Amino acid sequence: MKKIASLIVILMISMGLTSCAITTMIKKSDLDTQTKMSSTLFLEPVSQDKRVVFISIRNTSDKKLNIVTRIKNTLIARGYVLTQNPDDAHFMLQANVLKVGKSDARASDDALSGGFGGALLGSALSGNSPTAAKNATIVGGIVGFAVDAMVSDIYYTMVTDLQIRERPLAGEIVSQRQKTSVDQGSGTQLIQNISGGQAKWKTYRTRIVST
Repeated sequence: MKKIASLIVILMISMGLTSCAITTMIKKSDLDTQTKMSSTLFLEPVSQDKRVVFISIRNTSDKKLNIVTRIKNTLIARGYVLTQNPDDAHFMLQANVLKVGKSDARASDDALSGGFGGALLGSALSGNSPTAAKNATIVGGIVGFAVDAMVSDIYYTMVTDLQIRERPLAGEIVSQRQKTSVDQGSGTQLIQNISGGQAKWKTYRTRIVST
C-alpha cells in the first residue's frame, strides 16, 4: 500500500499554498507555513488507466477562496484524468473548507485533534473573544498558556475536512452501515440507522489544517 497517495499530497499542497501566515510583533526569526493531517490515509496504488478522479470541493467558510482550479490543474499535471461523472471515477475526492480565520497555535492544534467532522470553536479561531485566554487556560493548563504567551504569533488558519473514496479491489466486498443523529429543537432528536448491502466505495476521512 502506498502511504499518503499523491492526490492527497496534491490537495494538501494546494491548501498550503492557498493559506497564509502573518504575524504581529513576532519573537521568532522565521515564519513557517505548515499543513498537517489529523490522520494518515492509505490508498492502493493503481495503474494509469484507473487514475480517474471525481472532485467535489465546497467552501462553507465566510472567505472567498480560489482553490478548485488550482487543485484540478495540479492533478492533471500529475497524470490524473478528471471526470464529472462519479460512475466513471476510480477515486472520489470530496473536501469542505470549514473555517478560514485568525487563530493561535493552540486553536490550530485543537482543530486538528478534533479530526474529520469534529467541532470547531468559533471564538478560538477568530481570536476576537475576550474569554479566549481564559478558555485556553482551562483547557491547556496555566503552565501551557504561559508558555504560549511567550511567543506572540498570529496565524491565519484554514480547516478542511477531506473524504477520499476509492473503488474496491477485485474480490473485495465492502459493506456499509450508517447512523445519523439530527437534533430537532431543544428536546427532540431524530436517529436514523441505515444498513445497506455491498458498497461501491472504500471511504477514508481526515482533517487538514493549514497555517
